[in-house]
Formats: sequence, C-alpha cells, structure tokens
Amino acid sequence: MQVAVFSTKMYDRRFLSDAFEGAGHGLSFFEARLSLDTASLAQGHQAVCAFVNDRLDRTVLDRLAEAGVGLVAMRCAGYNHVDLDAAKKLHICVARVPAYSPHAVAEHTLALILTLNRKTHRAYNRVREGNFAIDGLLGFDLCSRTAGVVGTGTIGSIVARLFAGFGCRVLAHDVKPDPACQGRGVTYADLDTVMAHSDILSLHCPLTPQTHHLIDAQAVSKFRHGMMLVNTSRGALVDTPAVIDGLKAGRVGSFALDVYEEEADFFFEDHSATVIQDDTLARLLTFPNVLVTSHQAFFTHEAMENIAQTTRANVDGFERGHIEPANQVER
Repeated sequence: MQVAVFSTKMYDRRFLSDAFEGAGHGLSFFEARLSLDTASLAQGHQAVCAFVNDRLDRTVLDRLAEAGVGLVAMRCAGYNHVDLDAAKKLHICVARVPAYSPHAVAEHTLALILTLNRKTHRAYNRVREGNFAIDGLLGFDLCSRTAGVVGTGTIGSIVARLFAGFGCRVLAHDVKPDPACQGRGVTYADLDTVMAHSDILSLHCPLTPQTHHLIDAQAVSKFRHGMMLVNTSRGALVDTPAVIDGLKAGRVGSFALDVYEEEADFFFEDHSATVIQDDTLARLLTFPNVLVTSHQAFFTHEAMENIAQTTRANVDGFERGHIEPANQVER
C-alpha cells in the first residue's frame, strides 16, 4: 500500500521508516501540511498519514477520495479536526494512535510546573550571563499544596499520581470518576469546587463541544487568587484572552501551556526570523510568569516509536480489512 505522509520532519521520517521496514508499504514523505492546496500530493496513494495540524475537513476529504485514498491514519490521539461525517459518507476509514506514551505527556506537565514555579528557565539565562542573583526567583513548595486535575483518563490519572508523590492534596473532576484514583486518595468534586480550591490546575480532558473554552472568563473568576494554570491537552480548552485578563489582574498567578488554540500557524515551525502575527500569542510571550512549549509534551523516544508502530499496525489492518477497534474512529 502506498502511504502519503504529511507534515513530516526528520524525526518522523526516522521513526516511521524504521517501523515500516519490511512491511511492504511505500511511504512518500511531504513536509507540507495536508490542506486543500496539497491534497493532490496524495494522488496514487491508498492512504494518507496526517498529524495534529493537518486539515481534514469535507473539502480536503473530497479531494482525497477523488485521489483514491481509503484510509486516513492519524499519528496522534486527537481527531477533532477530522470531519467524521464526511469521511463516513466518502467511505474513508479514519484511524488514530489512542495511546502512545501517557507518561511522556504527564511528565512534561510536571516539568512545566516545576520550571514555572522555581523559575529554572530564568535562572539558567541569568547564570549564563554571569548574574548569580536569585531575586525574583522565589517559588513555593509543592508539598501540601492542592493540585486540581480536570480529566482523569490515562494521562490525567498519571499526573494525579505524580502530584501525590510530591505530597500534594489532589482534587479531580471527571464525568466518570476513576476508582483507582480514588483508591490512591484523589478526591473528586464538581468543577467549580476544583477551580476554587486548586493552587495548581492541570487540564487533561478531551476537546468536545462541551469542553470548548472550558476555561473562560467565568471560570477564571472562580480561580483561587494567584493559582497556576497548566494545559497540555487541547488548546481550545482555554479561552486565551480570558486567561490573559486573569494574568493581568493577578487572578491567574502563572500559566504554562504546551498547546494553543491557534497553534497551527506556528507550532513545529521556526519563526525566529519573522514577526509573530498572532497578537494573542505574542502577548502571552511577554509575560514573565507564562511558559510556552511548542506541543512537545508527547515528544519522547518511546512515544515516537509507539506512534510509528501503531500507525503501521493501522495501515496493515486496513489492508487486511480489520483495524483494532480502539484505533478506529467512527461517528
């Protein structure tokens, strides 16, 4: 089977090439993102392999179907940018990688928290310039603080366990509380209670119509004054202008994010020689108490191997006529 792989970097080529070695499939790598303008590159391929910022709306799927594509193999867990209704009507199968390394995302979440709290990123830059002063680098003990976790699926439950390891009191909110988390001492509560009592609030829920802008101006108004907000899940969970207002008012004491609602135009690319045209993102980057990483929480050796292996399994399964149910996305 011929597979057109979009949005590829050198690391994608490396891991996918290794995973597909000897599989009998042909991989065509394209640096370009999948869009209406680039969909023609899929001509002659039976499958496309896409990533988080590729465009897979009805117009693109129509073009892919015309090109003979029968499989969209997402090399990520999220699929909110795929028009599943259109895919079903066009008889295009959509598969994903539901779990690659939850530990990678959970550990990056804690890395952001520790960095933002103890300001090690600022200390590093100071010391390299010969400035050994510690003024302005004051943090707080995580031990005995209240950590809120919104969404206790695989990743959220690991984050809750890591918080507990630091001696935090862990509050959580989920539509389906996890008995295993409860058994480890996690206390479940309604979202308002979690927001009002958390010193740190970490988001790990999926993006759905119900969770879109879950953190908006009303939510920010309920935060414990000076709390830390962390988002390593989906960018659109957060109404960023509302959080910026919270930062300016001091209601939000600090903000760490690995995902951003309008990230598609910036993340994974080098814009160091250009002016950032997104005023909201540019404003975020001016705050000393905001830490932004470029959707790298997943980016570990283990995760990349798992993504590549599962993608190969999805392509193999499509060719055989059976994809693992957990990997297939259906409306």
